[in-house]
Amino acid sequence: MTAETKPIVTRFAPSPTGYLHIGGARTALFNWLMARGKSAPAGSQFLLRIEDTDRARHNEEAVEAILDGLRWMGLDWDGEPLSQHARADRHAEVADELLANGKAFKCWLQGDELDAARNEAREKNIRFTSPYRDGGEGEGSFVIRLKAPIEGETVVKDAVQGEVRFPNSVSDDTVILRSDGTPTYMLAVVVDDHDMGVTHVIRGDDHLNNTPKQQHIYEAMGWDLPVFAHVPLIHGEDGKKLSKRHGALGVEAYRDQGFLPDGLLNGLLKLGWSHGDEEIIPRDKALEWFGLSGIGKAPARLDLEKMAAINGHFVRELSDKDFAEKAIAFLPDDQSADVAERIERAAPFLKERVKTFSDAESACGFLTLTLPFEITGKAAKPLKKEGATDTLAALAAALEGVEDWSAATLELAIQTYAETNGLGFGQVGPPLRAALTAGNPAPTLGETLFALGREEAMARIEAAQALVKAQ
Repeated sequence: MTAETKPIVTRFAPSPTGYLHIGGARTALFNWLMARGKSAPAGSQFLLRIEDTDRARHNEEAVEAILDGLRWMGLDWDGEPLSQHARADRHAEVADELLANGKAFKCWLQGDELDAARNEAREKNIRFTSPYRDGGEGEGSFVIRLKAPIEGETVVKDAVQGEVRFPNSVSDDTVILRSDGTPTYMLAVVVDDHDMGVTHVIRGDDHLNNTPKQQHIYEAMGWDLPVFAHVPLIHGEDGKKLSKRHGALGVEAYRDQGFLPDGLLNGLLKLGWSHGDEEIIPRDKALEWFGLSGIGKAPARLDLEKMAAINGHFVRELSDKDFAEKAIAFLPDDQSADVAERIERAAPFLKERVKTFSDAESACGFLTLTLPFEITGKAAKPLKKEGATDTLAALAAALEGVEDWSAATLELAIQTYAETNGLGFGQVGPPLRAALTAGNPAPTLGETLFALGREEAMARIEAAQALVKAQ
């Protein structure tokens, strides 16, 4: 099998300590696209590993939240999620192999003695090197350290960052097995990636400084290196590291705000990756176009307004029925079947008003009113003008005669009534809009009448007349 046809294997490896962070979701997306892309060779896989070696912080609910977030985004993975904790024996086995081959050594330097040795090296501006590196025995418990190169430099060939050089003189011999026999992250991640057949390690550039140490383990075991691709982190609009003050951090927060999976996927994709000047990138195009060469070196800036605008495109692509179903889910409970029908009829006019479905309650407010309802404040002013009730009665009569209850026909009927009676639209439109919407935002009068339906619209006009007369 040639390099060109060798399957691509990527992985997403979150720690189960919280929700699916927006940065983690982007990392998962990039890995998923790499493995699922249309140019990926047959047999390529996207794997999932839960890095749960820190049992004190392990949270099973967090694991499920991460999996749920990935499912909601449509980022399917191959096989069962792998538990790093369950592979501790395999990690220790590799540590023992490195020890037996002289690529690692036992180090009894711990506690205060270790701190003192590190401080001395720091003061002398020299590399900290354990006195046990070249032999010798100590007493009590020990750790196992990798024998890392002392001279020269380690070159990481990164698909995003280019060649990154690390002087070996500033590194030390990494602990790979703790004194209690448990593996460190540095060892576990390399062993797991190798055993899972991972060919591409795509992760945040906060891991870049770990890569030389991990590369040393690969080399010590004689294993092929994967392709490393370190993606710049996501910053807030102020250019600072992303934190809670910048807005939603977890995928579930975006879902709760009414983002669509494809809308969020597109928004995340644009945080650090580009394909020419394309802003709207549907999932199928992302699978066709994605490649590591499109990832920039500069940190991406989270722009919530831009992400909402991108999501709005996908809202507009929904069928009217799907739009209504999703909008209903963001309205107060116990909405009637009539309301659902109104929203579906109004969908062609409302989609432009909804960027995320958190906008649905405002956009659909005029449709959810239940008679009798009050018309107060500024909305009531047109109804208090002289002749308002007569205008509403005459409009009702004109509308009753409309056979084709469509937005265009209804709009024409209102205009015809105004022209026939020598009235300006300002004398006709405001009282009718007040009667139909009680001041809630709404589309054109023709569209509003159509969305409400004949029976509801006529009932609201009649109720408004009664309300004015009773005052």
